[in-house]
Amino acid sequence: MSEIKTAPSVSKSGKKAADLDVKPVYLESGIEVDPIYTADDIKDSDIQNEMPGEYPFTRGIHKTMYRKRPFTIRQYAGFATPEETNERFHFLIKNGQTGLNVAFDLPTQCGLDSDDPAALGEVGRVGMTVDTLDDFETAFEGIDLDKITVSLTINGSAIVLMALYFAMAEKRGYDINTLRGTAQNDILKEFIGRGTWIFPVDKSVKLVVDTIEYCAENVPKYSPVSVCGYHIRESGANPVQEMAYAFCIAKAYTDSALSRGIDIDDFASRLSYNFDIYGNFFEQIAKFRAGRRLWARIVREEYGAKNDKSCWLRMIAGGGGGGLTKEQPENNIIRSAYYALISALSGTQTMALCSYDEAYTIPTEKAAEISLRTMQIMIHEMGICDTVDPLGGSYYVEALTDRFEKEIRDEMTKVDEWGGIVNAVATGKIQESVSRQAYEREMGIQEGKVPKVGVNIFSHEEDPKPVDFHQYNEAAAEKQVLKLKKIKETRNNEVVTQKLEAVRMDAKADKNLMPAIIAAVKEYATVGEIVKVLKDEYGEFDEPIFF
Repeated sequence: MSEIKTAPSVSKSGKKAADLDVKPVYLESGIEVDPIYTADDIKDSDIQNEMPGEYPFTRGIHKTMYRKRPFTIRQYAGFATPEETNERFHFLIKNGQTGLNVAFDLPTQCGLDSDDPAALGEVGRVGMTVDTLDDFETAFEGIDLDKITVSLTINGSAIVLMALYFAMAEKRGYDINTLRGTAQNDILKEFIGRGTWIFPVDKSVKLVVDTIEYCAENVPKYSPVSVCGYHIRESGANPVQEMAYAFCIAKAYTDSALSRGIDIDDFASRLSYNFDIYGNFFEQIAKFRAGRRLWARIVREEYGAKNDKSCWLRMIAGGGGGGLTKEQPENNIIRSAYYALISALSGTQTMALCSYDEAYTIPTEKAAEISLRTMQIMIHEMGICDTVDPLGGSYYVEALTDRFEKEIRDEMTKVDEWGGIVNAVATGKIQESVSRQAYEREMGIQEGKVPKVGVNIFSHEEDPKPVDFHQYNEAAAEKQVLKLKKIKETRNNEVVTQKLEAVRMDAKADKNLMPAIIAAVKEYATVGEIVKVLKDEYGEFDEPIFF
């Protein structure tokens, strides 16, 4: 997205807007775009000497990138009951998906069981319901966890859901030492963006680091955290802030892990990122190339990592719902195709392409299939995977990449001046800034200053056409509650009580909680029961309010 402003632009080079008698154009990041770029704009860049797969990885973390293996296709999916989710998983895999990205309903995200009064009307509404180990056993039935990697899009209750996943894998005979997958598990961005936090900020970070430590020692190929600039951007941050805040968050988790005596090279390579894509084509590509280079330098220069893999910025990116519109929803198919192209040209490892109906519902089967086919057409028909970093060396892209790296560093310095990301989140400073920008952007769209096709330009006067919705299944929700009741009646409740007490004692002693939680879920302790124990010990977050 480019916004046209009227600020003056002056240059001796003869390449600026004023020199060529055209209006200046600014990216959403505030960076002015010159009408023309030449070799002079990248004369101080090292890009001519950089190769893909070599530090600092501007051109990609792998030497041959998609020529050897295309990016993983991992569409977001999770519906109502574990049974329905299992059906969708098999549908996606049958149609060519190479990884799973699991959506959970709001009660599960907030650590509430399906029979909790606060969960009424939300059970299975926007994702899969998970109460006990039985639900994971059902959802992943018939899926080979050695061949299909699984991403768990869960945050506040992530430590419990990860425990359930590991317990399920072990019960099915898998060696978790070789288990691959990812948990979103970025709680700091929840305080900034989505809002499914549970515990106070410091305790929330502690739980994240528990999972990092446990995985480093027991599940070394699993990624315990996917740091989410995505949701920060969706909440109102500009592209520079998206990257800067994500890196500040990753550094906070890293610093805390290092304070426990974990070596940087024992866990840094398993940190991953989830980034957003919408807006200006070249702005998005430059932010990822700059971010990949900057993160490599941070890990090498600030943390002393010796392993190149520790310096990799591994990411999933494939479009943001914030760029989609309810108006003229078919236009979103076109938008998503461009998002997919941006993601591929940016060097992503995994793509989860937003579906055209996500502006008003969770994806229908047809919409999900269109997104799958969009990525498959790009891989198999468009030649996108033929060569590495095809935009490398572009005067514009390289100049913009250099500028983005500087801007991201400057924004990170601002966060440091606010006392660091944890303090800035706990006091609400970041949330206040992002919310204000979200308001200003929405006003820009409503006033026509920010062009949006089908919304404020090239729009229709008539009523929009009816669209298909993913229907809420109340009967499925009732069935889930009955199943939970039966599990509670038939499990060994005396043992469950003992295991929950062990979780409580480890929380009091400030121990790593993963072993105790895994032991509890193996006895079919529920998500809500475990979270309640932790609420009793840790308390809950009290959100700062600004007017």
